[in-house]
Parts: sequence; C-alpha cells; structure tokens
Amino acid sequence: MSKQKLSLQEQLLKSGLVSSAKAKNIKSDKYKQEQLKRNNNIAVVDEAKELVQKALAEKVERDRELNLQIKQQEQQKQLQAQIKQLIDLNKQPQDADGFAYNFTDDNKVKTLYVSENMRDSIIKGRLAIVKLANKYEVVAADVAHKISQRDAASVIVYYEQGAETSDTKEDPYAAFEVPDDLMW
Repeated sequence: MSKQKLSLQEQLLKSGLVSSAKAKNIKSDKYKQEQLKRNNNIAVVDEAKELVQKALAEKVERDRELNLQIKQQEQQKQLQAQIKQLIDLNKQPQDADGFAYNFTDDNKVKTLYVSENMRDSIIKGRLAIVKLANKYEVVAADVAHKISQRDAASVIVYYEQGAETSDTKEDPYAAFEVPDDLMW
C-alpha cells in the first residue's frame, strides 16, 4: 500500500477543516494577486517579511549600541590601567616623620606626610599629588600632566609653575618677607 502525498489544501479538505468553496476562493485570490503582480509590477505586501526585517533591524541597532558600550568600558579600563602604571612607576617615597601636607579631596581635608623639600616642590609645581584607588601618592609634575590628560579627577593637587610668577608681580606684599616661625 503506497501512500500518496497530498498537498496541504487536499489534507485540509479531507479532514473537513476547510470547505471546497473556501478553498476555491483562496486559490482564486492567490491567482489574482499573482496576475496583478505580473501585469502591473505591484508588490504584494508581505506583513510577516516586514515584521522580520523590522525585528532584524532593531536587533542590529541594539547589538551596535551594546558593542559601543563594551568598547567604551574597555577603553576606560585601559585608561585606568595606564594611570595605575604611571603612578606605580613614578611615585615619590613618603616620609612618615616629615611635615604634614594638608589638601582637600571631595570637600574633605586629607593629610599626607612628606619631607620639607617635597612640600616645597609641591607648592612650586614641580611635584603633584594624585589619587590611586583610595591612596594618595606624590609624583613629578610631568607625570601628573600625563595623568590629567587621561583622567583629570585622579590629579588632586597640581600647581602650574607659571601661575606663581604672575601672582608675585601683582602681590602688594611680595616685598615683605614671611617669618620663619610662621609654619602651618
């Protein structure tokens, strides 16, 4: 007994789900659409294809935005790694018995113990204080400039060397000497 393969339309007719009149109507509608398409070059709108294309376009856009976010995060990680490496390689030794140098970070007064020479160099702009995680380090001014190019928030105290000379020209008290015993 060989089974003959029936088309979907024949299967639906045989099972009684569709009447023969409805099948003829569907067949004639399909034929009319094909004739219109051939004769008038009218494209029959296929809603399913449009929905698939729209969903595909949305997915591509979502993927592009996600890739952009991932790329930005990777760049930020690379910058942080560069900053950490710059600080680790160029940090100056701190002196626990030295002078307390007070500065502000996020409206909080912080203290760093440095030698007298380091304190003077920080004030003159040859050294700077930078932040690495929750720790503060003293580095050279050129290193602080490189760090500020990558992340300005990491540089806490950095005085430009040219700024000091302009203040002393306009300062009416520049000729008066500060007493040695006046130390803060």
